[in-house]
Formats: sequence, C-alpha cells, structure tokens
Amino acid sequence: MKNVEEEIEAAIGRLDELYQDAVAALKSSLAQFVKTKVPPTAAQRAKFRYPQITLVYEPDGPTPISSRAYAKFNTAGTYTTSVTHPRQFAQYLREQLVPLVGEYGAKLTIEVSDQEIPYAYVVDGQNELGVGDVPPDELARWFPTPTLDSVGDEIVDGLWDFGHDDSRPLGLYDALRVDYSLKRLMHYSGTDWQAFQPWILFTNYARYVDEFVLWAANEIQYPDSPYYKLVCSGGVDITIDNADDAVKLVASGNWRKYQMPAYHLLSKEGDGITLVNIGVGPSNTKNITDHLAVLRPNCWLMVGHCGGLRQSQKIGHYVLAHAYLRRDNVLDDILPLSVPIPPIAEVQIALQNAAIKVTGEAPEALKRRLRTGTVVSFADRNWELYWSSERQLINMSRAIGVDMESCMVAAQGFRHRVPYGTLLCISDKPVHGEIKLPGAANVFYERAIGEHLKIGIVTLETMRAKEAVIHSRKLRSFDEPPFR
Repeated sequence: MKNVEEEIEAAIGRLDELYQDAVAALKSSLAQFVKTKVPPTAAQRAKFRYPQITLVYEPDGPTPISSRAYAKFNTAGTYTTSVTHPRQFAQYLREQLVPLVGEYGAKLTIEVSDQEIPYAYVVDGQNELGVGDVPPDELARWFPTPTLDSVGDEIVDGLWDFGHDDSRPLGLYDALRVDYSLKRLMHYSGTDWQAFQPWILFTNYARYVDEFVLWAANEIQYPDSPYYKLVCSGGVDITIDNADDAVKLVASGNWRKYQMPAYHLLSKEGDGITLVNIGVGPSNTKNITDHLAVLRPNCWLMVGHCGGLRQSQKIGHYVLAHAYLRRDNVLDDILPLSVPIPPIAEVQIALQNAAIKVTGEAPEALKRRLRTGTVVSFADRNWELYWSSERQLINMSRAIGVDMESCMVAAQGFRHRVPYGTLLCISDKPVHGEIKLPGAANVFYERAIGEHLKIGIVTLETMRAKEAVIHSRKLRSFDEPPFR
C-alpha cells in the first residue's frame, strides 16, 4: 500500500505542476496582450489546458464487489476526468485514487487534457469580464472563455452519452464544471470558495446567523477547541483576538451585498462547519447546492422554520423530515416526481441523538415535541391562499410540516450524491389558525433558535467524530462514475 500511496502523491504533484504551468502561461499571455495587443500564438494557446486523470481498469476476473459508497468500479474500461485546483482538492483525490489503484489495480496516467482553461477563471481580484482596458469581446477572440455547451450536469443526471468515445467519466464533474461553480460560490456567498467546510448547515432565517456567530466566537476562545477562526461573508474574520466583538463586527460587515451569505468555522483538521443563509425559496436552494456540490461536502443539513400541519403540534416543536412531498416544481423535468428521495439512515440517527443530547430529554419525552414524518415544500410562500386545491394532496401525503426549501435540499443532495437531512422548527400553524404574527414570532425566535441550531451543530460533530466520511450507497446508481 505504501507504494500505491507514493504513486498517488506523485500523481497529485504532477497534476498540480501541469495546472500551475497552464495558469502561469495563460496569465502571462493575458498580461502581454493587455500591454501590447499581441494575441497568443497557437503554440502558446495550446498550453492553456487543464490536466487530466486517466484510469484504465482491466481486471483478470470478475469486478470485486465493495460495500463502500465511493471509489469503486462497476465495469472494466478507461475512465477520464479533467482536474482544476489539484492542490486544494488533494485530499479528495487521495480518498478516491488510493482504493481504485490499490484495490482494483487500475493503471494511472496524468497528462494534459483537451479542455482549455477560460481566462476568467484565473483572473483573481480583477474584473472577470475584461482585463485592464481591454473589452471582454476582444479578449474572447483570442483567449478561452466559458461556453454553455461545455458546462453541464449530464453525468450527474445520467444523460452522459457513453457511445461518443472510448472513455467513461471518472467523476461527476469535470474541471470546467467545477471552476464554473467555484466562481459562483464566491459571487453568491461573499467568501472565498476555499473557506467552505465539508460539514454544511443551511438556514432560511438571518437570526440563525447571529446565533451561529455567537456560538462560534465562544468556541474559538476555548483552549482545547478544534476551531480557530470564523470567516464571514463580506470580508470579516473572527479570531481569538476579536471574538468578544464578533456579533457587532459581523453585523456591520458587507454581508448585505451578497445573496446567500456564508459563515465558515475553520477547524485545525480542515473539517469545520459552514452555515449558509439561503434565504427563502427553492430556486435559491437549488442555485447554491448546484455549486456547493462540486466541493463534495460530507453532508448538508437544513435547519429552518416550517408551518406545523397537525393539531397536536405546538410552536417551537420540531419536525424531523423522513419523506418529502415536492410541490416546488423546480426540479420536475430533471428529477421526476416519480423518483423517491429516501432518508439517509446515518443522518437521521445522528439528528435524533443530537436532539436528545441537546434538549436533555428522554427519548419518550422528546417524542411529544419532535415528530418524524413527511415535509411538503412549495415555491409559493402564500400557498395558504390555495388551500382548497392543496388540501387533499397534503392530507393524502400525511405531511406534518410545510416549508419552501427542505425538499430541494434533499432532492439536490440525492441528485448530487451528498448526504442530507432536515430538522425544522415550527414557527406557525396556518391550518389551525395560528398564523405567524410579529409579536408571537419574536418570542418564538428568542426561545427556540439557540437550541435548534445547536442540534444541527451537534449532529454534524457527531458524524464527524466517527472518523469516517458519511456516505450512503443509496446515493449511487448502478452505472456510477468511480469518484464520489
């Protein structure tokens, strides 16, 4: 195994060398063009390419059967993918390549791909549509630019044409798709994509951000804490030196400039927690999860508010989603409603145990205010105005909670092979006349948010403590790329 690990380290080093050379060549040619208006030659442009990994798997006998949910071959063949930022994705690459080469005996090759690196993906801190005084349309004549026909989710959605060449996809996303999303993450979140952590919380209320910042600032100050820094949307960093003023500093930052601000609690081991305020609605949710997926997070959880649909529920009670009634219509053409979205057992158990731990209640007592069942999500916040037409379906589904984001969080997790879960807190009971009013809502927020957020955090920390990446074979298809 040591020889395999050395081979993988050498391969990652070679990937990084090729990538850095390509980026340097592209930047140099850009600088020359801005200064002299002399475009790159064909030979120079041929250097602006991503590196690629090729694995050739030719077993002597039947393909080994593995219970692992990643890094496995389903069939013999040649597998290829282009790679961006190999240095930053090194740990992910190790996790995939060591078993594929060591256990399956696949032959590994690193070389330059045919995919050009768009110039906008290497221009940091500058106008990405142009460089200097050169308009973007002129740059596009001579330098690679992003094109929609080269960026898509055909592999993710099972639409890849396996007959167009002799190779099969090695991963769900190639370099162009990854770079596209990395830029979008920075645009929407107001933070560098490299700050995102592998354990992710989504919320649909800004008050959860305040609670997260306060909790994170306290964590940073503990001598034995695994966390050391909070990176916040708008350019604010919280460390032990300014942790006492964290809430004030974050509130006065430029987070309002960003559609979905993010807050990253960095750990010394690189396995911290990110909180993203996705706002309201399934479109926002799909947008951010499409881009977060390329980072291959270990898990994402929704901790937000919902309407309770049962008379026995009370404001402040919890809903642990075990099934999803998708009424938001955003993914219907991509992921048909006939496709079930299963619960992920490891996540469900961790959520349940975290609720017991944080509330301090015995399991039987907790059942009185935490119900497991179906959540329904709408795209229209005023779904109550169509109650007469929605009532029958909600009744047939036995749904116990209604919101706008949870079904999309789960469906996108299923679609992108990212473990997911949902724990909602009831903020109103519209079916039973307890609508959300400002006075009652404020009382609810003050009482419930701290406990709710802590359950989400403890859930992620519990899964992290198992010292194994939480993945599920439920998320793999029968014809899946080897990389997770």
